[in-house]
Amino acid sequence: MSETMRAVEITTPGGPEVLALTERPMPQAGHGEVVIRVAWAGVNRPDALQRAGLYAPPPSASDLPGLEASGEIAAVGAGVSDWSVGDQVCALLPGGGYAEYVTTPAAHCLPIPEGLSLKEAACLPETFFTVWSNVFGRGGLQAGERFLVHGGSSGIGTTAIQLANAFGARVFATAGSDEKCKACVDLGAERAINYRDEDFVEVLKAEGRANLILDMVGGSYLPRNVKALADEGCLVQIAFLQGPKVELNFAQIMLRRLTITGSTLRPQSDLIKARIAEDLRAQVWPLIAAGKITPVMDSEFPLEEAAAAHARMESSGHIGKIVLKVA
Repeated sequence: MSETMRAVEITTPGGPEVLALTERPMPQAGHGEVVIRVAWAGVNRPDALQRAGLYAPPPSASDLPGLEASGEIAAVGAGVSDWSVGDQVCALLPGGGYAEYVTTPAAHCLPIPEGLSLKEAACLPETFFTVWSNVFGRGGLQAGERFLVHGGSSGIGTTAIQLANAFGARVFATAGSDEKCKACVDLGAERAINYRDEDFVEVLKAEGRANLILDMVGGSYLPRNVKALADEGCLVQIAFLQGPKVELNFAQIMLRRLTITGSTLRPQSDLIKARIAEDLRAQVWPLIAAGKITPVMDSEFPLEEAAAAHARMESSGHIGKIVLKVA
């Protein structure tokens, strides 16, 4: 390996245009870490928030954006025994994925599921870690329950629909166009609700209300989600496209025994993320290998066009995941 690598950095907080190609020193593997030669990097909403100056990386993480990647292990640090140089992996990253090389804890790496390309595998870690931990861990979704996911055509949404459907839930989704709604139904949603034409609260009321809602919109959706929940239901909040502050009637939460919870993935401990990786490998990776769950690809951009990838994502015109071709 050379001493430097190509990478995309955030030159100053702002729009997609602040992303610029640069040269950075080659990262080194610390104890329990691996260095990955990145082939493909996933593009996610948190990357755009970091670029805009709204989502600072943890103190120990790279300042470069990029929370997931696929590629080949180029070096292993002390204490790593599960992986070897040359192994192909996809991995959850603390940051730094928009680069030719990146370090991450070895325990956050997963093998490439059988039958998937490196490009497809780059779409897995961030969304699957997020959905699995929030829908099945925090939300406790069970077979037969009614599950509503907002933003059903997003990377998170397409993953949540497939996972919930695979584990026997009745799946409902919201999306902003008929094309996106069709994509949700094709992936396994029983009903897709075009939020421009229909009220998801009324649709869910007619179905007996939702046992679990996964929301990334926030704002005006928060009180509406409460109305759409069944008694004993749970709302899991993972983002706030409309903002986190709203007036809410907590009497309804008490009277109907509702649970409101949520999480963000990046600040959680390495140990928690390692446990999520173990769960995914045991319970979800076989479903992917069997073709029962497939990452939904929207588009790809070369690393040097990361700004265009961010513009595509922020246009909300995409269905599924956007990736950067690095190698």
